[in-house]
Amino acid sequence: MESSSVISPDDVLESLMNDGTIDALRLKIINQLKANEELKKTTITMVEQSKVLNTSGAEKQTKRELFDSLRQELEVPVLEKASKSVWDLILDENALGKEISETVERVFCRLSGREPPLFPGSTQEEKEQDENPSSASKKRSFNDMNGGVEKVDTGSDDVPPASEDKNPVTDTKT
Repeated sequence: MESSSVISPDDVLESLMNDGTIDALRLKIINQLKANEELKKTTITMVEQSKVLNTSGAEKQTKRELFDSLRQELEVPVLEKASKSVWDLILDENALGKEISETVERVFCRLSGREPPLFPGSTQEEKEQDENPSSASKKRSFNDMNGGVEKVDTGSDDVPPASEDKNPVTDTKT
């Protein structure tokens, strides 16, 4: 039985928020971040190599002064690393990302009166990927989604800068 009303993303999100699913997923993400040894090691290395701690006179500063200076120096790079790790978790189709997708699909089906799964069995693309892994479609990386944040501007004039006035997505619509 199909419902006649249209289920919006906001409807699905509201349901996930009201039933505690969002909080449970947030807790899973936090716990996985806490267990991420690579992220811990990277953060420790960043602190050990900190200019704040390796400047003469640092030992004379109060703990509060050191903490404030460290936060100012390292907050952005540490949060960028953590953000990348969170996106990796969310987009992982074999773990948390799969759980998120399945949960959203279940809620949508429940709200719309449809029977899960919406996409039964393997899709043609999944079958092709299983048969020939080298033909797998490429997913956007974290850096691609953030406009290549890690790219360094070399000041080269070979490529003209993108116009900030135009949005390529909206400009293509007529």
